[in-house]
Amino acid sequence: METYTFLRQLADSWALLALFAFFIGIVLWAFRPGSTKTYADVAEIPFRHDDKPAAADETAAPARTKEART
Repeated sequence: METYTFLRQLADSWALLALFAFFIGIVLWAFRPGSTKTYADVAEIPFRHDDKPAAADETAAPARTKEART
């Protein structure tokens, strides 16, 4: 059997099956019941330590250097 024929046959059957099983495993792992709290915590990261919105002058103006303030 040629190397190309062997690799082609392997890719057509067993590699496809292995990749499909890997995909199903990742989907099951992501949607497992215990992960809900973890994903909810990660989803709240942008809102942590956000006591108040930024002031309008802080967001519109570029950062000033020490020399520019004096």
